[in-house]
Amino acid sequence: MVTLFNNANKGTGAPEGSGHKDSYSTYQEPDTRIPPKARPVLDAVSVNGVEIAESDILAEAQNHPAENPGAALLAAARALAVRELLLQRAVELNLVLAPERNADGRRETDEDAAIRMLIEQEVSVPSATAEECLRFYENNRAKFRSEPIFEASHILIAADPADQRARDAARHDAERLATVLVEHPSEFATMARTHSACPSAAQGGNLGQLTRGSTVAEFERALARMTEGEITPRPVESRFGFHIIRLERRIDGEQLPFDFVQDRIAGWLEASTWSKAVSQFIAILAADATITGIDVLGADGPLMQ
Repeated sequence: MVTLFNNANKGTGAPEGSGHKDSYSTYQEPDTRIPPKARPVLDAVSVNGVEIAESDILAEAQNHPAENPGAALLAAARALAVRELLLQRAVELNLVLAPERNADGRRETDEDAAIRMLIEQEVSVPSATAEECLRFYENNRAKFRSEPIFEASHILIAADPADQRARDAARHDAERLATVLVEHPSEFATMARTHSACPSAAQGGNLGQLTRGSTVAEFERALARMTEGEITPRPVESRFGFHIIRLERRIDGEQLPFDFVQDRIAGWLEASTWSKAVSQFIAILAADATITGIDVLGADGPLMQ
């Protein structure tokens, strides 16, 4: 039997009895039978001693779109903390729950009913006065105009955005056609029937009356810059291909009278006031509560969503 390294001090320069220990005598194999516990994604979040489970935060995060997962988790944790804060207050007030049903006949949960009834009881929002509505109207007149209406025709030279060669060829064809039509505008309908890939080709490219949202954004921006009878000298590019547009007629939006929009303004003002009042109510509850793991009053997010 051969013993290796019986005396670790030999050949090391360390004197015997100096306390030097060889590295083999103190080494222990790691215990791989029990996997290490994963670190929680957030510090423990609790409201007045009631902990909010990490699994609930992870599930809630899908309801809070954000730039990154961390921001979504933070928003989810804050939302659940606020919810728990409100539910605890509802229990303190011994609210007698009266769940309602929505237009589809679906009954709200007891928790949702408790939160709704709590806010209805504790948050008071005054109705917007006629004077307040008129002041908002005068300060935001541009918001209260009817949408402009455009009557237009177009020729679409279609091209797949993923096929660069086809895209370049379509651009060339559209530019050549636009040059011809600027010189010979009376040929527009004929050219549309012959060359356009849009179903409107059957009507000589006529699209009828267009309002905001009727076409793609690039098309709308081009229309807004055009004058009646004008044909775009260069094709307008969109994901569908290249459009040669002719504006037949435009009807600019008109200022809507105050009486026509007063109820709408009142609804906006009351909704804004309600949101602020609820936020203040939550802030008061949070100030009197013991909340760990999350800053409910943080400036980087709303108190309630």
